[in-house]
Amino acid sequence: MSTHPFYVVSTPIGNLGDMSFRAIETLQKVDIILCEDTRVTKKLCDHYSITTQRESYHAHTTDNKESSIIRRCHEGISFALVSDAGTPTVSDPGVKLVANLQKEGIEIIPIPGASAVIAALSVSGFIGNDFRFFGFVPHKKGRKSFFESLSNHSSIALFYESSHRIMKTLEYLSEDESFATRTICVAREITKLFEQKKYGTSKEVYTYFKDHPEKVKGEFVVVVDKK
Repeated sequence: MSTHPFYVVSTPIGNLGDMSFRAIETLQKVDIILCEDTRVTKKLCDHYSITTQRESYHAHTTDNKESSIIRRCHEGISFALVSDAGTPTVSDPGVKLVANLQKEGIEIIPIPGASAVIAALSVSGFIGNDFRFFGFVPHKKGRKSFFESLSNHSSIALFYESSHRIMKTLEYLSEDESFATRTICVAREITKLFEQKKYGTSKEVYTYFKDHPEKVKGEFVVVVDKK
């Protein structure tokens, strides 16, 4: 039995209308969809009448489960990997699985789509093709070294932050002299009903959200202009 390609499928980050025709077609034709949260993916599948079997695959998936996926790939079962939103393996589970599939010689095909990082970068207005994505800000341990690395990076820098810690992060940026001359863009709830972009110095943006606590909700992408 031949081995089918393994598909890495991007899904919407908020607006279901951002689902591509190719992504829908792929999720319809594979045997199994690997989901970060099967309940979240069920809503997407129901919206597009996708009836494909779903299995859980997340950050805590065991090595035995990954071995089972690889074995079934060799047996001719086709899989698609999705995360709860956006592009899998980019600050989402799946990197180790993809690496192991590559070692097994299994073809991996990306089905591109929504990415909060690229969406935020595209509306930042910051000039230059050189940028670096730093992922999520560490919760506690590693925050200092994270921001030190960020300040030493001379090109455009992007990172994710949650509503629970965005004020702490903006306060740090506003007080650190390394960021005093760098403009930032905070993109909130990209593609969703309350989407917002706020531009200015780190101090200006921090003051804005401090004065508008009702805006400190949702998911954030922070873009820091180059030095």
